[in-house]
Amino acid sequence: MEEWQEDIEQNGVEDTGDELYEHYRFVADKGQTLLRVDKFLVDRVPSASRNRIQQAAEAGYVLANGEPVKAAYRVKPEDVITVVMDTPRHELEILPEDIPIAIVYEDDSLLVVDKPPGIVVHPGHGNYSGTLVNALAWHLKETPNYNAKDPRLGLVHRIDKDTSGLLVVAKDIDTKTHLGLQFYNKTTQRKYWALVWGNIKEDEGRIEGNIGRDQRDKMLMTVYPDGDYGKTAVTHYKVLERFGYVTLIECRLETGRTHQIRVHLKHIGHTLFNDFRYGGHEILKGNTTARYRQFIHNCFEICPRQALHAKTLGFIYPKTGEPVFFESPLPEDMELLIEKWRKYAL
Repeated sequence: MEEWQEDIEQNGVEDTGDELYEHYRFVADKGQTLLRVDKFLVDRVPSASRNRIQQAAEAGYVLANGEPVKAAYRVKPEDVITVVMDTPRHELEILPEDIPIAIVYEDDSLLVVDKPPGIVVHPGHGNYSGTLVNALAWHLKETPNYNAKDPRLGLVHRIDKDTSGLLVVAKDIDTKTHLGLQFYNKTTQRKYWALVWGNIKEDEGRIEGNIGRDQRDKMLMTVYPDGDYGKTAVTHYKVLERFGYVTLIECRLETGRTHQIRVHLKHIGHTLFNDFRYGGHEILKGNTTARYRQFIHNCFEICPRQALHAKTLGFIYPKTGEPVFFESPLPEDMELLIEKWRKYAL
């Protein structure tokens, strides 16, 4: 239970992906009498205190039949009670899987991979296999002292399932520590390309606003501009190309909060194109003609995910102290999507 308190206090993980990770699952018996969920869990979760469980429930990490509940919720017969967190359980078994991965760079201490859209970064609730971590476990299975289950090794940061682009992986503890400090101190250089709804007026700008989990839906993040909740987040953007109803932009991250670009752009009224979770899969700009609706439908089919790509990654190479930069070309789905809008805007 110690990791619960830490996660609740931090309320965020560097570049966390979409999923909440299941830590515990219990199914109430058919003869279960009505019982507060905090009392129900205190007898079932090892080393759990009732206060810790209440804090977890308040933070939205206790679910009944898939929905967040408070500590006073009364467990009914055959209820499925789960406890989830932002980060996976350290003891989660990670099996090596022979999954192809695109390696941009590799040496004895680290590698940079180019993640395609649609692949989950880390095993968790609903995705126990087929993840990037499973692929890395296979690729690095002959690497001395590498253990995919050791949190001191491996991925230094994460991106969402349906976001494509660059990630750095550490093969040894010193390298991950060094890189982790760079992310923490905001000295890395990360640029993303995104297609967003609407014609952004300014050629460039800065978005600042605390990001935390939405109190009504724990699968969403939201901006708390007054700073009374969440964690500080800063995103810089620059317009690359305008297509009338949508805009292609480059985003530079100062911080790495969960869904940061997606949430910040929605906050200023420019939701990512085809971002299902944040409403970008609806027609947010443009006319109401059947021809236009069909055009948008075709665009959604070409790029069936949020149009976001981690294009550039720069950091100080731990062993030499020299800056290094890596760049990833846009994946085919975003290339085709942008070209389709470019022709439409002519």
